[in-house]
Amino acid sequence: MIEKVNPSHPDKVADRIAGAIVDLAYRLEENPRMAVEVLIGHGYCKIMMETSLSNETVSEHLQDIYDEVDRINGQATATEVLYTAQDEHLSKNQEDIIRCGDNGIFRGVPLTEEQKTLSDVAHQIYEKYTSDGKYILDDGRLIICQSNADAGELRESYTFPEVIVNPLGDWTGGTDVDAGATNRKLGSDMADSVTGGGLHGKDLSKADVSVNIHAFLKAQRTGQTVELCCAIGDDEVDRIPCNADGWNDCREDAADV
Repeated sequence: MIEKVNPSHPDKVADRIAGAIVDLAYRLEENPRMAVEVLIGHGYCKIMMETSLSNETVSEHLQDIYDEVDRINGQATATEVLYTAQDEHLSKNQEDIIRCGDNGIFRGVPLTEEQKTLSDVAHQIYEKYTSDGKYILDDGRLIICQSNADAGELRESYTFPEVIVNPLGDWTGGTDVDAGATNRKLGSDMADSVTGGGLHGKDLSKADVSVNIHAFLKAQRTGQTVELCCAIGDDEVDRIPCNADGWNDCREDAADV
């Protein structure tokens, strides 16, 4: 069983805004520290940031943040940004080299054929319908909830044993109808992998991002489950090289974090 949501789902809109703000921080500062939470819906967007950027820098670029919200959301939105400096003790952790910025347990799991199939379906639908969509595949039953779509056409497009499209009828979707928040759809991103935090809205020193992605990609390369953990201050997490041929036959360098 697997659920996917497309980039226009309100939760993914929040993820995309958080990611865009982190991208902006990287343009303004080398190796910035940034953690962003976004809540959006019904004409409002609330953004909370903890960052190494100075108050002056953030103030100078508030309009850039507002512009990113408007670009990604595409609807009239009143945006409020709250920001504070990174905790002084945590900031010392990164003074000389990049280290893990938090504790975490991480698990990467190879995608199943069912999960890959649903990803393909989600991409196909999004090519035609770029509004809010959610899709579930469960042992041959495909459930499609797609806003602003021709339900009959979608129903006829797929030959699964059972196809259900918009069971409550057609709907408009988007952040005017629903609310979204950062990192609520991690299962949609990484299927059976277990995350120790959130993938979106954080700089690369956060193990939630870098170690999660590493474990997930390593599991896809090797076809084996990957389990890792880290403590604040670690500068290396995974010491076991690997490739698709197995754990012990590879000569690749171990991944540093």
